[in-house]
Amino acid sequence: MVELMVQQTNRAPIGAYVCLLKGCSRRKALAEGKQVHALIVQSGLDSNIFLANTLVHMYAKCGSVLDADKVFSNMPQHNVYSWTAIISAYADSGQGKEAINLFQQMQETGLASDKVLFVVVLKACAGLAALEQGKQLHSDIIRRGFQSDVIVGNTLIDMYAKCGCTEDARELFNNMSERDVVSWTAMIAGYAQNGLGKEALALYEQMKQEGVQPDNVTFVLLLKACASVAALEQGKQFHSDIIKRGFESDVIIGSSLVDMYAKCGCTEDARELFNNMSERDVVSWTAMIAGYAQNGRGKEALALYEQMKQEGVQPNNVTFVLLLKACASLAALEQGKQLHSDIIKRGLHSDVIVGSSLVDMYAKCGCTEDARELFNNMSEQDVVSWTAMIAGYAQNGLGNEALALYEQMKQEGVQPDSVTFVFLLKACASLAALEQGKRLHSDIVKRSLQSDVIVGSSLVDMYAKCGCTEDARELFNKMSERDVISWNAMIAGYAQNGLGKEALALFKQMQREGMKPNEVTYISVLSACAHSRLLDEGGYAFDVMCKDHGVTPTREHYACMVDLLGRAGCLADAELFINKMPIQPDSVVWMTLLGAARNHGHVEIGRRAFDRVVKLEPKNAAPYVLLSNIYAAAGRKDELAKIRNEMKDAGVKKMPGCSWIEVDNKVHAFVVGDATHPQSKEILAELDRLVGLMKEAGYVPDLSFVLDDVEDEGKENALCLHSEKLAIAFGLINTPPRTPIRIKKNLRVCGDCHNATKIISKIVAREIIVMDANRSHHFKDGFCICGDYW
Repeated sequence: MVELMVQQTNRAPIGAYVCLLKGCSRRKALAEGKQVHALIVQSGLDSNIFLANTLVHMYAKCGSVLDADKVFSNMPQHNVYSWTAIISAYADSGQGKEAINLFQQMQETGLASDKVLFVVVLKACAGLAALEQGKQLHSDIIRRGFQSDVIVGNTLIDMYAKCGCTEDARELFNNMSERDVVSWTAMIAGYAQNGLGKEALALYEQMKQEGVQPDNVTFVLLLKACASVAALEQGKQFHSDIIKRGFESDVIIGSSLVDMYAKCGCTEDARELFNNMSERDVVSWTAMIAGYAQNGRGKEALALYEQMKQEGVQPNNVTFVLLLKACASLAALEQGKQLHSDIIKRGLHSDVIVGSSLVDMYAKCGCTEDARELFNNMSEQDVVSWTAMIAGYAQNGLGNEALALYEQMKQEGVQPDSVTFVFLLKACASLAALEQGKRLHSDIVKRSLQSDVIVGSSLVDMYAKCGCTEDARELFNKMSERDVISWNAMIAGYAQNGLGKEALALFKQMQREGMKPNEVTYISVLSACAHSRLLDEGGYAFDVMCKDHGVTPTREHYACMVDLLGRAGCLADAELFINKMPIQPDSVVWMTLLGAARNHGHVEIGRRAFDRVVKLEPKNAAPYVLLSNIYAAAGRKDELAKIRNEMKDAGVKKMPGCSWIEVDNKVHAFVVGDATHPQSKEILAELDRLVGLMKEAGYVPDLSFVLDDVEDEGKENALCLHSEKLAIAFGLINTPPRTPIRIKKNLRVCGDCHNATKIISKIVAREIIVMDANRSHHFKDGFCICGDYW
C-alpha cells in the first residue's frame, strides 16, 4: 500500500512510515525495515527528525547498531529523543561504554536529559559496574528533581546493587517516597546477586508485612537466595506460595525451583519437579544438569544430556561448562572428548568460558599436553583460562610448569586472582620451592589478597610444606578470619613436620574457639599422633571423633589408625583392626600395614598385607618393593629372588625416585642415577668427598635397600646415586655455608638415605629438610626430628 502511494503521489503520510517501522521493530524484520528506509529516502522525508528517530529505534531493535549510528550521524539536528534512541541502541547491544560516551557528548551540546534517558544510561552503568559514572548520574538526577520518580529510583537501586554497593542501594530504597513491587524486587535482587541471601529473605518478610504482592520475578530471585544459603524450608514455603498464586507453570520459575532444590542437596525432589514441568527449555535442562554436577553425580548429569539431545533441546554454553565439570570430576576422558566434538559442531569452542572448561577437563583427566594445546589455540584468554591451565599443571605434579606459566601470564599483562594464587602456592608446596613461594606471598600482599581466607590458608599450607612451621604459625595467628580449612592446614603442617604435640595443642585450641572439626581435621590429628609415638592420644581422638563429633570414619581414618598401631610396633593389633573394619579396606589400608611390617621386619604379616594389595592393585610396584625390602633385611634370599621374578612376570616397574631442590629461584630436578645435570661432575665429586667423610664418621651403607641383583660394590654405588643424595650434593656446592637445604622427594625416604642425611647434616653443619611422600624430615647435628620414627 505504501509503495502504491509513493508511485501515485511520490510520498505516503508520515504516519504510514511510522506504522511500518514499528512493525519491523516488533518483528525484528531488518530486510523489510531497510526497504521502508529506502521508500522514506525516495519520498524526501529522510531529514524529518521524527522519522529519523524512528529509523534509529528500528535499526537498534533489529540488532543493527551500525545502521542506527549511520542514520543518527546523518541527521541535520538531534533532540533528546534522537540521543535516547542511539544511546539505547548501544546500551541494549551490550556496548555500555559507548552508550555512556554518547551520553557525555549529548551533555556537551547543552541538551537536558529526561527521565527515560537517565534510566537507559543508569542501566548501562549497572552492566559495567561503573560506580563513579553512576554516582554522577545520581547527582544529575537530584539536580533535575527526578529522584522521586519510582522508575528512576528503582533503576538507581539496581545500579548501586550491581556495583556491589548494597548499603547505598538499601538507603535509597528506605528513603523512597513511593515503592512498587519493582522497587522491592530490585532490592531483593541486589541482595541475592551479592551473596546476601539471608538479607534478601528478611526483606521479603518486610515486603509481606507492608502488603506488597510479589510477582514471578520476585519469586525467581527469592529462590536464588534460598539456593545460595541452602534455606530449604523457606524454599519449600515459596514453592507453596508459587502454587497458590498460579505461577508453577512459568518455565522460569520452574527452572528456579529445580535449581533451588538441587543446590539444597535435594536432587531427587529437583528431578521430580523437572519431570513434571509442562514446558522445559534449555535453562530447565541446564538447571537439572547443574544439580547433578554440583552434587557429585556426574554420571546422572551426562545421562541427562543424552536425553536432552534426544528431545531436540539445544544446549548452550552454560550447559557445556557444567557437563565438562562432570567429566572432569569423573575423569571421563572419552565423554569429555565427545562433548568437545559437540561444542565444535555448535560453534561454541571460541567461547572463553567453554574453552577454559575444556582446558580444565583435559587437565583433570591427566592430559596436560592436550590441555596446553587447547590453551595455546584459544582466540581469547582471560584469568580463568590461565588459572585453569596453571591448576592443571599443579594438580598433575607439574609444579615447575605451573610457575613458568605464571611468569608468562604476568608478561602478557593478565592479572591473577585469588584462585590463581591458591594453585600457584600448591605448586610451590609440591616442589618445596620456598623462595618462589615467598615471591608469590609478596605478589599477594601487593594485590591486597592476603585477607582472603582461602589464600591465607594456602599460604599457611605452603610454608608448612616447605618445612617452615614457625612462619606458617605466624601467618595463621595473623589471619583476620579463619575457617576450618585454615585450622586444618596448620594442624596438618605440624603433623607433617613431626610436631605431634603442637598439632594436638592446636586441635584443642580449635575446639575452645568454637570451630567444629571435620573429617579432614581428624585425618591430620591421627596422622600427627602416628608420626609422634602418641598411641594413647590417637586412640582417644578416634573415639571422640566417632562418639562426640559425629564424624563417620572413612578409609583414610582407618588407614591412619593402622599407621598409628603399626608404627608403634603393634602389628598384630593393626591387622586385627583391619579385619574388624565395618567397611571394606582398600589398598591404602593394606599398604599402610605393609609399610609397618617393613619398618619392623615382620615377614608373615608383610606377606599377608602384600597379597591383599596386589589383588586390589596388580600393577602397583610399591608392594613388591616393600616386600623385597622385608626379605632382604631378613636375609631370605630365595623369597627375595622369587618376588623379583613375580614383579618381572607381572610387568610391574618401580617408580623412579625424583627429588627437587630450589636454588636462586630455579627448581632443579634429580632422578635416581641422574647424570644429565650440567653440574654432574661436580655433584659426583662432592658425593665422593661426602661418602669418605661419612664412613670416617661411622656410616655403613644399608644394602638391603637395593633390589638389583648385583655385587655389594654395585649396590653401594646405587645407594650413593639416590635422588635425594644427588640433590643434597648439588645444594651444598651451590648455596652459602650454614644455610638450610630443602629437598622435596616423590617417594618415601629410604632407611639408608635417612641415616646418611643425619650424618651429612653433622659433617657440613647444615640443617637439611627433606619432604618425602609421607612427611618432612628435619636433619640437624646428626639427628632427625622424627627420631627415626617414620
